[in-house]
Amino acid sequence: SARLRSYVHQHLRRGWSPEQIAGALQKTGNAITISHEAIYQYIYTPRARREENLIPCLARAHSHRQCKGHRHTHRMSHIPQRISIHQRPKVVQERKQYGHWERDGVETRKGKTGLSVLVERKTGYVKVTKIAARTARNTSVSMTRILSRYPKAMRRTITYDNGKENVEHIRVNKILGTKSYFCEPFHSWEKGTVENTIGLIRRIFPKTTNFDHITTKQIKALERQLNNRPRKRLEYSTPHQIFHRGVALTH
Repeated sequence: SARLRSYVHQHLRRGWSPEQIAGALQKTGNAITISHEAIYQYIYTPRARREENLIPCLARAHSHRQCKGHRHTHRMSHIPQRISIHQRPKVVQERKQYGHWERDGVETRKGKTGLSVLVERKTGYVKVTKIAARTARNTSVSMTRILSRYPKAMRRTITYDNGKENVEHIRVNKILGTKSYFCEPFHSWEKGTVENTIGLIRRIFPKTTNFDHITTKQIKALERQLNNRPRKRLEYSTPHQIFHRGVALTH
């Protein structure tokens, strides 16, 4: 129907995935519902591709539907007191406890400025910080400033890749009381929560973006957009709702 089509178009352009659209629509109790698979099939029909072209609204924006992959990342030899992700407590993997974070950075081809991205695993709550250069000190300072605002129970562990900007993880642990774990070399997909989040950030700030010209207001708008998207694994509640529920419980 025209009403349903309008709803789908509107929320795709707001950055919602087909699963989020279908789940949120069902949660409202609306008589008109649709499955996420039907939305995907609709987007990739020849007519929709020709007349509406909604493919760029999808997270990966592939011209054809594809399976997810992963990218290679850094070697590990320069990380002091590195503890493998294989020694990380099982509770972190299960997402049953608040306070377990993943960290990564976003850089572009223009300018030295980048973004430091933290994502809480249980809720998917995102914090983004602009850093002048992708150095270890800038990275550790940005992390401690952000996470020190939250109760101790909301900052338990941080999972990193093996990039040189993460060599000050011990300093971070001393300030925050956290424990750090590292992906295996070339296994950046082991911190898939932040990897997927960066994929969403790239839709707004592509690789050609010069972060020197990105304002704090734009970064806060990005955070709000990511944290207020309904998530299937949260039963279509938002990361903001669930994370701050946890903050309230731990005070």
